[in-house]
Amino acid sequence: MAGFENRRGQDPNAPGGYPPPAGPGPYASPGDPGHYGHGGPPPYDSRQPQYGQPPAYDDAPGNTRAFTLGEPAPLADPYGHDGDNVATYRAGQTTAPPAGPRLHWKQLLSGILLRPGRTFWQMRDHRMWGPALTVTFVYGLLAVFGFDAARKDILDATLTASVPWVITTAIAVTLCGLTLGAVTNTLARQLGGDGSWAPTIGLAMLITTLTDAPRLLFALFLGGANDFVQLVGWVTWLGCAALMTSMVGKSHDLPWHKALGASSLQLVALLMLFKLPLI
Repeated sequence: MAGFENRRGQDPNAPGGYPPPAGPGPYASPGDPGHYGHGGPPPYDSRQPQYGQPPAYDDAPGNTRAFTLGEPAPLADPYGHDGDNVATYRAGQTTAPPAGPRLHWKQLLSGILLRPGRTFWQMRDHRMWGPALTVTFVYGLLAVFGFDAARKDILDATLTASVPWVITTAIAVTLCGLTLGAVTNTLARQLGGDGSWAPTIGLAMLITTLTDAPRLLFALFLGGANDFVQLVGWVTWLGCAALMTSMVGKSHDLPWHKALGASSLQLVALLMLFKLPLI
């Protein structure tokens, strides 16, 4: 019966069904040592909320961090990742290395063909009007001899008549290169690119002329209608498309499909002006 009476005397509101601590009652004075049920106050527990203070939570498993209204949002990840640790593309915020020193024209021309990626990174913020205009003008002087009909007319004409014709063709090819490069730069900017117009146009002109040089060299001796010359022309055009896409992507911080889209009009124009007339 004693055990039964003790259970009946338990405080039903006590946690876990345990009896209340021994002591005088709830009306004992705070100064009485028995007010807390033992000789002193209970030990301080930092996890228990204090009166007048909001509950403090940490990031331990099972807990949640509490935020109040008006608290600033957490800073964005400086490495450009979202909450799922997935890299997101943002134009102008690439992890690309900074542009290096300006290359000498010899290193620039060889680098476009031998080290294209490194060259495009290094020259993406540098103007190159001198090499671009000079190489394109020389290419235009020789381009007229790559067409069988035009070459025959020039060789049959007198020197005083053929020289202005050749120079005029070279100027037209140079202006065409400037125009197509400007179109490529404009399309790249509309697709979200952030590159400069002068480096883009200069590199586009150099890529166009350097990649078509092998076809033009064979066309001077074999004629533009030769099957081998046409095969070389298609191969060099594909190489031009790859280099142009890489250049626009690095100069404007664009993924490859957008860079290819920005270069598409220039590539189609080059195909129609220099390739399809020979087929």
